[in-house]
Amino acid sequence: MTNNNAAVVEIAQTAGKFTSSIVLQADSKYIDVKSILGLFTTLVNSESYELHVHGPDEEEAKAAVSEVFAKHGLHVRVVGE
Repeated sequence: MTNNNAAVVEIAQTAGKFTSSIVLQADSKYIDVKSILGLFTTLVNSESYELHVHGPDEEEAKAAVSEVFAKHGLHVRVVGE
């Protein structure tokens, strides 16, 4: 089992470096990935995640945030337009 605390903090910190909107869809909820509290409640209760990224630096943001999810053993699917 992954250490969710470390994952949450690193994901939020990584997302915070970008100006793009980065939203995680887990089940039927949408969470701002820059929100540590939102991530805490979501990463504990869900198995599959979709990442929606929109903005001027979305390509870099998708790559960086996906990398952090993978590093912590969390599977995320990046959703395109």
